[in-house]
Parts: sequence; structure tokens; C-alpha cells
Amino acid sequence: MSRFLAMLLETAARSDRGMTTGEPGEPVRRTWPQVHATALRMAGALQAGADGVPALRRGGAVAVLAGEPASIGPAAQAVWLSGGSVTMLHQPTARTDLVSWAADTVTVLEMIGAELVLLGSPFDALAPVLTERGIAFRMIDSLADGEPGAVPVDAEIAAEDDTVLLQLTSGSTAEPKAVRITHRNLHANIAAMVEAAQLDISRDVMVSWLPLFHDMGMVGFLTVPMVTGLELVTVTPSGFLARPLLWAQLISKYRGTVTAAPNFAYAVLGRQLARAEEGSLDLTSLRFALNGAEPIDPDAVDAFTAAGARFGLSPDCVVCAYGMAETALGVSFAPCDTGLQVDHIDAEQLETHRSAVPASYGPTRRFPKLGPPLPGIEVRVVGDDGAVLGEREVGVLQLRGESVTPGYLTVDGPVSTQDADGWFDTGDEGYLANGVVVVCGRRKDVIIMGGRNIYPTDIERAAAEADGVRAGNAVAVRLAAGEGRHRESFLVAVESRRSGDDEAEQLIRKDVTARVVAAAGVRPAEVVVLAPGSLPKTPSGKLRRAATGDLLAARS
Repeated sequence: MSRFLAMLLETAARSDRGMTTGEPGEPVRRTWPQVHATALRMAGALQAGADGVPALRRGGAVAVLAGEPASIGPAAQAVWLSGGSVTMLHQPTARTDLVSWAADTVTVLEMIGAELVLLGSPFDALAPVLTERGIAFRMIDSLADGEPGAVPVDAEIAAEDDTVLLQLTSGSTAEPKAVRITHRNLHANIAAMVEAAQLDISRDVMVSWLPLFHDMGMVGFLTVPMVTGLELVTVTPSGFLARPLLWAQLISKYRGTVTAAPNFAYAVLGRQLARAEEGSLDLTSLRFALNGAEPIDPDAVDAFTAAGARFGLSPDCVVCAYGMAETALGVSFAPCDTGLQVDHIDAEQLETHRSAVPASYGPTRRFPKLGPPLPGIEVRVVGDDGAVLGEREVGVLQLRGESVTPGYLTVDGPVSTQDADGWFDTGDEGYLANGVVVVCGRRKDVIIMGGRNIYPTDIERAAAEADGVRAGNAVAVRLAAGEGRHRESFLVAVESRRSGDDEAEQLIRKDVTARVVAAAGVRPAEVVVLAPGSLPKTPSGKLRRAATGDLLAARS
């Protein structure tokens, strides 16, 4: 039996901790042994087969389409207890074209070789769509009707190198890719994160609204507490989006100590906290607020901690982190109780000489320090010629360790992720400073103008400050030389509620251009003002630069 499953079973046997769901309306708490008992009944049903769906075999791939953590937790565990792997499908929204979604989903299911889909609330109504497409599925609620303890857990059910998760990446749905995470990978990354975060089963309470089709939610805030026995309070993303202050209210109510989210969510919560009634919250318990999954804006973090200070929030609780699905979740965490630490570096040295030279005056760039690599993970920086670079030299970050995936599944078949020495190329540019990881941006997105390497995040942050631009909805798109352009350039696309008003758009374009020139010293070839909801985003909410370029090209 794998170490991951052994850990899960040990928790199921002894834990008095559990998972609370159903907030803010009807909270229900189930202990982890109770979740496990439900999972055993579900596993029995999966292994028995029903309604023309064959029994799940060891190594079988199972896709899950559900939104409620109360259903997903035992369902995922049931698949693992049956020796299968779990893939959380990207979820359709109210604006999703179900015909296109179904076609993309069929492509994903074929790619991973899925044997069936487990369907649950609030997506039960999609059953006819799956039936029409000939996709085998079973309803999650019906799986729990079996006899308690109906399935003995076989000691040989899963080995270390068997697949436990197939995590879909956030790229184009037309060309999907799944990261293959083994039991070995998952156990190693969980153990490393538990150590780095100093998680304490006896006192820590995790609070989350993160989507479970994203690795931060599925691994960090469902799998980690379920297999280690940490207390968890979890709601759906729709609950947070409908009422962002709910996140802080749950931390206050349950004395939450550990939470996590992408940068944009802290920016949103910061604005809510600034307007919240004095004395309505108590955030003194929060000790570990991980910020990751997208570029971290120091100004947004400062605004969040400043607004939260009225409610006892400590600025030291912020933990800047670097992670990716290719390591299950975590790569590096800033040390606990240190708060946001920013590296101020000389902009010219970075852009012209690819060197991160500390600077306290003149044009500078700010990058959050993302902490040392997690235990068991090595990080190195490599130049264009393949040479390993030294301290504060900027290049591509590469990883090696037990957490790193052995490969991807693609529509064209499996693809290895590691070179002969076990190194994985992240595609991220960055550097190491006294052993601390600093990420500058995605290599493919770097804009080269006048011999300078310009990171789009600098442009986007400046553009988002323009009057009338929706917060966090600005994208810088690289324009390669050619097709009438003598040199590389870029355009900026922003969303605004004033889109369609010619005069207002002209003012926004001028303001964006001026702010970008002032911040980055370069002028966009064009500024495009779009209506709210126009910019392409991944299922987890990240803006997609390449897709934005395709969208604008199609409009021209």
C-alpha cells in the first residue's frame, strides 16, 4: 500500500477532527471517520458496478464533476480506495456554451482514458448532456447507499508509482493537458507542506472557498486535511463570489488559523474589510494566509493587511508561495510569521543584463520573496545556453525532487516532464537570492524592446490603476516582430464598464498609456477597451494572455 493511502487510513481510524460544509445557511460537520465510512460504501458501489457501468478496476481513471465539498471528499476517497485516479473536470458556468463544453469534456475524457464520470450537485442536470454524448456516469449521491464497511481495503490496492491524480492544467480547453501525480508525488508534497507550514493537528483550523478543480483547492484544502486529520471549514467558490466577506466571517466564527487564495481574492477581501463594521470580525486567530497561484501584488497584500488590522489581523500571517500542479501543489513557502518580504532590484540591470541587483533608489522593480524550496525539492536557475546560473542571475527555474510529476497526458499521448537527470523546466523566469525563490514571470510572455526584458505584470499593474479600468482586468499581450512591425511590441487590453462610450474609451486609453510609460518606460502599440467579462480566463480565474491575443486578432 502506498504511504499516501496508509496515512489516509490512519487518520480515518483515529481522528476526531472533520469537515464542516454548508455555510452560511445550514452548516453540517462530519468527522473524518464518518467521511471514510461514506467513502467505503461508495467504493463498494464502484467496485460492484451498476446500470451497465462496469466495476472500477485498479488503475482506472475516474472524472468528477461536482461542486459540493461534502460530496467530492468521500467520492475522491472512494476512487483511491478502489485503486483508481481522480480527475476534477473543469466546471461549466452560467455563461458556458454546453455544446462546446461537452465536446471539450469528451476530449479530456478520451485523453485520460476515463472509465466513468461521477456526477454531483449542482451539476446533476447535466446528466442528459453526458448521456447524449455516450459518456458513462454515476450519480455521487447514489453511491453512498451501500452497506457500511462493504469493501475491505486491499493492502496491494495502490503502489507508490500508481497514478492518484490527473490534474488538468489551465491552458486551452481545445488542447488539454493533464499532470500525472503519483502516490509518491502526492505523499512527498503533502509531507513537505505540512512541515513548512508548521501544521498542527491539535490546533489548526483550515478555512477555504477554493475551487476543487484547481490544485490549490483539491490538494491543499481537501486532500491535505482529509489525510492528515486537520479540521476544515469549506464553502464553494460561488459562496465567496456572492459575498466575499463570508471568507473573513468564517475565519472569525471558527477561529480559522490557515487559509489560502490567489492574489486577486486578497485584493477583493481587502476592499470588503475596509468597509466592514468596526468590531464585526475577529481575525486574531489567522496565522497562515498563503498567497499563490498567480503573480503577487505587494500593494494588494499591504491593502489587505492594513484593512484587516482593525480586526486583529497580523501582517505576519501572509505567506507568499510558489506552486504548480506539476509538484502536486507546493514548490516554496515563505517562512511562517515573517509576512510579505519584497526584493527591490535595479530595473535596468534586470531588463538589460538579466541580473537582480538590489537597489533602494532610481527605477526599481519589486518582486515578492517566495521562500526557500520545500523539503525534498531542489531549485536551480538555467540560462539560455543551458548553463546553471549563480546567485541573483535571472534565467529559467528548474525543479527536481520526489514531488515532481513524471509526465503529462496529452491528446497526442504521454509526455515526459523530466530530463535525464530528473530536472523539470517550469517555463518561469526567476532567480535565487540567499536560497530564496523569486519569480519574475512566464518566459513565453516576456516582452523584449530595445534590448530590455520587460515583464507583462509591470505593465498590467500600471494599466489597472487607470481610472475606469476594472481591478485586475488588464492584460499585456506580446506582439512579435513581423506582419508590418519592424520590432517586437505589445498591446494592452482592459475591461471597463464604460466600454462603448467613445469619449470615455479615449480617456481610458490615454490614461493607460501614460501610466504604462511612467511605470515601465515603454509605450503600448495599442490600448483596447473591452466590456466586462470579455477577457479570456482559465477555469480558475487567471487571465490568459495568449488567448487574449487570439481574441483581439479575431476582432480586427
